[in-house]
Amino acid sequence: MFGIQLRLVALFLTAVPTAASALDLKDFDGDWTTTVSCAAARDALGYSFQFVSVVKDGVLHGVRGKEGEPSSLRIDGTINADGEGQLYVKGRTGSKEYVPGRDTPRGTEYGYDVTAHFDAHAGTGTRVEGRPCSLKFVH
Repeated sequence: MFGIQLRLVALFLTAVPTAASALDLKDFDGDWTTTVSCAAARDALGYSFQFVSVVKDGVLHGVRGKEGEPSSLRIDGTINADGEGQLYVKGRTGSKEYVPGRDTPRGTEYGYDVTAHFDAHAGTGTRVEGRPCSLKFVH
C-alpha cells in the first residue's frame, strides 16, 4: 500500500509545473539592457560597458559599437523555456591597456562562450574561458 502512495506522490510532483518551466519563450521577448564586466587580469585593466540586446522567440542578439571595428562586440545565442542560455561573444580588441599581455594589436578578433540563466525580468551570465567576465541582463 505504501509503495502505491509513494508512486502517486511522485506522479503528482512530476505533473505539477515549476515556476521555471511555466515560462513561455515569449516571456523573454524584447529589449534587454546588457552589461559586460571583465575583471582586471594579468596586466590588463578591468572594464564594464552596456548596450541593448534583443530577444525574439528565445534567440538573443546584441551589438556594441560598429561590428567588425576595434572595441566592438557581438553576442548571440539561445534561451530555453527553463531560462538556461548558451551564448557566444565575438568581438575585436580596443585599447591595449584592457587586453591581457598588451601585445595584442588593436582590432584583433576574439571570442568566448557564456553560460547564462534568465527569468522574465533579469539574467546573469559567466564567461566560460579566458579572463573572468560576468554579464547582467535587465528586461
